[in-house]
Amino acid sequence: MYAVIKSGGKQYKVSPGDIVRVEKLEKEAGTTVEFSEVLAVNNDQNLVVGSPLLANACVSGTVVETGKAKKVLIFKYKRKKQYKVFRGHRQRFTAVKIDAIKGS
Repeated sequence: MYAVIKSGGKQYKVSPGDIVRVEKLEKEAGTTVEFSEVLAVNNDQNLVVGSPLLANACVSGTVVETGKAKKVLIFKYKRKKQYKVFRGHRQRFTAVKIDAIKGS
């Protein structure tokens, strides 16, 4: 069984027991999270796809941790012009363990 959910402008394929890193949520570790934007559910027999969302579907999970991903380095350079810019970025994330998929 799996579902396709939408969180933070991205789509994730999740199954019960999976740990998924989503965009940062304002939740503490140990709290429960419900994703109500479910795009599709497959229960090993048939696939139900919403248009665009499923009405009575919900995916629940538990927050495992929040943190920052590895640093991504950005380097801009223009030759012969003495232009060099070196920057870094660490994206914040929330790791969620999927507990159950409810719905269609």
